[in-house]
Amino acid sequence: MTITLALTDQDKATLRTAAYGAVALLSAADATGKPHKIATTGSIALSSAIGATGHVLAAKTRDIDLYGKSVAELADRVLPALTQSITLLNRQDPAEADNFRGIVLTAIEAATQVHQGRPGPVLTDMIAKIAGALDAA
Repeated sequence: MTITLALTDQDKATLRTAAYGAVALLSAADATGKPHKIATTGSIALSSAIGATGHVLAAKTRDIDLYGKSVAELADRVLPALTQSITLLNRQDPAEADNFRGIVLTAIEAATQVHQGRPGPVLTDMIAKIAGALDAA
């Protein structure tokens, strides 16, 4: 069964910015010298997603807005986009909102596996902030 969501181009850009931005936040906050591995592993997880959200995330576009001069600027853009994405999807299909939440959390888990153990306190804090933004809707 294929789920069709009524998403505008801006809605799709918000979903992509939120999901890829969550991975970018982890990468930017990593102090172990492995940010490129976090970014690669997390992005692969996102591009491997299924469902209606998976189709949105797999699209090759240039509308992902991850610009900023600091982790704080990136977080100011990404964390609200995560909450907005869940709100948007909940209005149309709560199951797809759950799918999106699961996709982002799976990407985070995959990205942090590059540490072959427990992530440090900075990454743990960022993961909590991302999860909080997903649950704020």
